[in-house]
Amino acid sequence: MRTTTRIILSAVLCVAGLLGANAQSVSFNKGGKLKIVQFTDIHWVAGKPETADAAANMNRVLDEEKPDIVIYTGDITTGKPATEGLDKALEPVIRRGIPYAVTFGNHDDEQDLTRPQLYEYIKSKEGCLNAKTEGRDFVITITAQDGKQAKAALYVMDSNAYSTIEGLKGYGWFLPEQIAWYTQTSHELTASNSGKPLPALAFFHIPLPEYNEASTAADNPLIGQRGEQACSPGINTGMLAAMLEAGDVMGTFVGHDHVNNYVTPWHGILLGYGQFTGGKTTYTDGKRGARVIELTEGKRGFKTWIRMSDGTTCNTVTYPEDFMKK
Repeated sequence: MRTTTRIILSAVLCVAGLLGANAQSVSFNKGGKLKIVQFTDIHWVAGKPETADAAANMNRVLDEEKPDIVIYTGDITTGKPATEGLDKALEPVIRRGIPYAVTFGNHDDEQDLTRPQLYEYIKSKEGCLNAKTEGRDFVITITAQDGKQAKAALYVMDSNAYSTIEGLKGYGWFLPEQIAWYTQTSHELTASNSGKPLPALAFFHIPLPEYNEASTAADNPLIGQRGEQACSPGINTGMLAAMLEAGDVMGTFVGHDHVNNYVTPWHGILLGYGQFTGGKTTYTDGKRGARVIELTEGKRGFKTWIRMSDGTTCNTVTYPEDFMKK
């Protein structure tokens, strides 16, 4: 028994040493589940009463779902002062003592804080899993119920804002060094798990170019609403290819496009949107809510659904079972 304990603890310490300051951890709950709520595109504008719907929506979702962790996927604050928008958007989660992680979108740093300043600010907030990380991209390892061994992983990454290449318009993309970071981190987690990739999910703001390919491919299933084309970057820097090669990521979840909430499989990865969470401070079809994702300890797969602001749920799927050809 002592030998087994030493091996498990050594493995955990090894992972911590390899990943350094860019790793955080939470545990599966007593039921062997981990419930994630994704809030996206809150577009909080300080002082505007139209924002109130976003707060009511978040409170309703949190009361209904009681998640183990919340992930914010960008465009959280779109007014000045940005800190007030962040405070208001994070308050429902902080008040309930739920751990949370944050990545930003293309609008957050258009206010009165730079991107580095935004990250420094949220790292000071209670319960924020970004707090002990360096840079913008990090991984949350999900340990067994006893907290000893990593069983799954959540990548939280910054998909940037706008093109930085002269003459190329449009949205930002993952930089080569970010893809290298993901690849190295994934390899380290796999090595610490006896060479077997951990079941993983990835969260960021701007959809990959493959979202348009997958959502328009003939006979490729799509569950949910596709109200607009995916506003992806104009160039493809290979993040999905890196995920396919690493073999750990089962699904990616983004925001950015307010009237999309679909999921669609593509080469063995489920490409998904969150549900628009915001109020009436930006374009919307009037529907708001959040995506919910549930992992099960020891299983490579997940269940996901949309929780709407009126308390109803829709678009429940189990991956990969619901997408297997019969």
